[in-house]
Amino acid sequence: MRYLSVSLVRNNDRGECSIKLALAQTVTHPSSAAMLFFASVGALALSTLAWAYPNPGAVSGDTNVADPTLCKDSAGTYFLFSTAPGIQIRTSTDRTNWKLVGTVWTVGKEPAGTVSFTGDASANLWAPDCTYKDGEFYLYYAASTFGTQNSGIFFAKSKTGLPGSWTDMGLVTSTKSGDNFNAIDPNLLIDGSTWRMSLGSFFGGIKGVTLSSSTGKLASSSVTSLAQRGGSDAIEGSVVFKSGSYYYLFASWDKCCDGLSSTYSIHVGRSKSATGPFVDKAGVSLTNGGGTVVLETHGSIVGPGGQDLMTDNDGVVIVYHYYTSTASKLGINLVDFSSGWPVLK
Repeated sequence: MRYLSVSLVRNNDRGECSIKLALAQTVTHPSSAAMLFFASVGALALSTLAWAYPNPGAVSGDTNVADPTLCKDSAGTYFLFSTAPGIQIRTSTDRTNWKLVGTVWTVGKEPAGTVSFTGDASANLWAPDCTYKDGEFYLYYAASTFGTQNSGIFFAKSKTGLPGSWTDMGLVTSTKSGDNFNAIDPNLLIDGSTWRMSLGSFFGGIKGVTLSSSTGKLASSSVTSLAQRGGSDAIEGSVVFKSGSYYYLFASWDKCCDGLSSTYSIHVGRSKSATGPFVDKAGVSLTNGGGTVVLETHGSIVGPGGQDLMTDNDGVVIVYHYYTSTASKLGINLVDFSSGWPVLK
């Protein structure tokens, strides 16, 4: 009989491997030991693939979240905001144990402007993005209806980040059916004196706009294309993050919010400019479907995405959600940029 040779091939510096299969020499009477050996090698190859990505770091407390964003105030308290009616707020003193302390807006009394996009004052407000700067929290978030471009991005501020402390700063931008992007999933990058926002989901991909640092609103009507996949254009949840001399554009690909059937994964490209062009490790432009995988389903971690990044005392932190058999859970890892590309630890 002919037997199958199984070997592992290291694909990249993240330790990802693939299985190389080849037909080898003829064996007339393979022993049971030989058959067991080849079965063991195959099993080892498959298990090694599952180790290509680290599991989320340990967390405890209330950690059922979607689309998390992370901030840290001047006293060292961590704030985690997430998609929910009113936008949920969690706090932690150690980035591990989390307590749900309330919502940005009282459920049922969300800002009046959001209702024209959600149709309901108790609806989910989506994918908040938090920045803490000069003693103040800046929070951008989206109001929309699933599967449509009837969407608006809103802005709020707070001195404490706690429930009851937020001031509604109003609408930043909006879209309607037929526009070339979808006004959800905002992310603020403060780059020196320049404020930039990436945004978008399906419907034309990820776009970039410039904000006024004094108002937090649009500084101009100019819109730049940052990433696009074509086809269904299943890309959203962008984050532009600067490390060293590069700007990195992270985005979530494919299907969110479907429990264990979710196919979300996190991809990245980089550029010397905050406005692109961003390319992946193979040199493919993100506006032409490029994107290097940073994190995807592995083992019991299903559909990771909805990410945000923040610099902390121990390094760069990424937060995201993933699915288990019961809920959408908080994932937290450190990120190593020393190779020039992000690697989760």
